[in-house]
Amino acid sequence: MENMFDTICAIATPLSAGSIGVIRISGEKSFKIIEKIFDRTVKPGIINHGWIIDNKTGQKLDEVIVLPFKNPKSFTGEDVVEIQTHGSPVIIREILNLVLENGAKLASRGEFTKRAFLNHKIDLSQAEAVLDLINAKTSKSAALAANNLSGTLKTEINNMREKLIEILAKITASLDFPEDVKEVEYTEILSVLGGAEEKIGKILQNARCHNVLREGIQIAIAGCPNVGKSSLFNALLNIKRAIVTDIAGTTRDTISENIDIEGISATLIDTAGIREGDIDKVEKIGVENSKSVIDNSDIILCLFDGSKGLQNTDTEVFELSETRKKRLYIETKQDITGKTQEYIQSNTGYTPENPIIISSKTMYGIENLKKAVFNEILGSNIENSSFLTNQRHQEALRKALSHIKIAKSAAEIEELQDLISIDIKSALLALGEISGEVVNDEVLDRIFDSFCIGK
Repeated sequence: MENMFDTICAIATPLSAGSIGVIRISGEKSFKIIEKIFDRTVKPGIINHGWIIDNKTGQKLDEVIVLPFKNPKSFTGEDVVEIQTHGSPVIIREILNLVLENGAKLASRGEFTKRAFLNHKIDLSQAEAVLDLINAKTSKSAALAANNLSGTLKTEINNMREKLIEILAKITASLDFPEDVKEVEYTEILSVLGGAEEKIGKILQNARCHNVLREGIQIAIAGCPNVGKSSLFNALLNIKRAIVTDIAGTTRDTISENIDIEGISATLIDTAGIREGDIDKVEKIGVENSKSVIDNSDIILCLFDGSKGLQNTDTEVFELSETRKKRLYIETKQDITGKTQEYIQSNTGYTPENPIIISSKTMYGIENLKKAVFNEILGSNIENSSFLTNQRHQEALRKALSHIKIAKSAAEIEELQDLISIDIKSALLALGEISGEVVNDEVLDRIFDSFCIGK
């Protein structure tokens, strides 16, 4: 772990030409360093305007804004100074080097946020939310990450822990002072354990939903040549990204773009039309690539030409994907067939006999298709989510749930309460991993190494 007494600094904005650049300094030497290189006395709590001066040569480097934050009223809980410069990469580097020459050390990845955690300004779930918010690909995932940062997940976990701690304290008191403290009623223990079991169960029910919102999905558009794959690709993106012609085999390779599907970040992939027979070497490579993409996608959009109807060759293509893969069957070219369809999510899902009908030319059914993708991936689960969990949280919750179930089973048969307390303690330790109350350096390093330098 870094020496927490070091004063650290880093560039906090992208190093490219822009209107401003920000250099952040944190640690006990922050104010001494800025006093050496700023042309006037810095006053905490106000905006300070002046010039950064090279204290060796006396040269003016840039006219800046200096924002000083006195501990503990700062993000890291230490003395913090932020220097807002003009956004020239040359100037930003020169000022950073000046700060380093005057006693600071270059921050490691995520070190500012790590110090905020170690100084108890935020818990570990909030620290992870900073990274989730930076990496959010849709407004929905950004909103849920912001909820985590504001403490929604922290509050949920703390509420569970408080009730478990309270019942554990009662059990411990009755064991330590049996003559003075009455044994806790098993019904009370069961009530607390049952409540925790239910809450954790509901969170874990949404685990897949949370992972999808954080990580996104991959969608493959599959089908025979000339069924309208590239046209649908362009329609979903609302741009002419893929070349569209009536010549079979126009798309020779896979094309991918990112898209927001009802709040889900998706990588949309237009595949080459799959067919056998007399095709050239380049198209054959494209067909093989298409098969690979289909194998690795989360959901397959299975297209067939509505003006020709479902053909055996279409079915053969659809069967290339594993049966466990999520599929949506889509009948294209509604502008030719004139077929209409009310958007109703059927109980059996969409089948070749009951497909989603679309026209990429007129955009008929495109919004219905987006809703169908959303429902297939998440359904109604997203509506029950006010925060995000990651895989680390989920593993800790599963461990806590396992111990709670053991304790509950023991309480149901009125097992000795000192044995029940062992599993309650273990559940508390597992929940403490989420907030960071119980965590080792290896876990911290793994989390903060995912951050960029300067955050």
